[in-house]
Amino acid sequence: MEYNVYLSGEIHTDWREQIKRAVAAKQLPVNFFAPNCDHESSDEVGTVILGEEPSPFWKDHKASKINAIRTNNMLAISDIVVVRFGDKYRQWNAAFDAGMAVASGKSLIVMHAPELTHPLKEVDAQALAVTETPEQVVAILEYICQPS
Repeated sequence: MEYNVYLSGEIHTDWREQIKRAVAAKQLPVNFFAPNCDHESSDEVGTVILGEEPSPFWKDHKASKINAIRTNNMLAISDIVVVRFGDKYRQWNAAFDAGMAVASGKSLIVMHAPELTHPLKEVDAQALAVTETPEQVVAILEYICQPS
């Protein structure tokens, strides 16, 4: 079986690349999707394409809607959603993606440091696995890709 995996969440470290490299090395039948991980490009897409806005609200509104076209479609075609919560920023978009994954019946894997267990307890409660490292995510993917 082949799996489509959406890698959501924190964009400031190379966790996605770690997972992709390890999965490729193991030759697992997994396709990956991800949001735009260039923070500036993601924030500016609305005004770059549709024009400047005098209000930060409308600037963010335009960008979030255009980014949602990508996110909604990638969530829809994914079998598994991996959401990584980093230590530095409040990632409301990552929490939203986790909620959308669960509401859509997608298998959710959450990844975060142990210090975030308490603030993420409700998200963790909905996940099928709660991990701390990219290696643990890869081990889960390897396990589910084993022939029956």
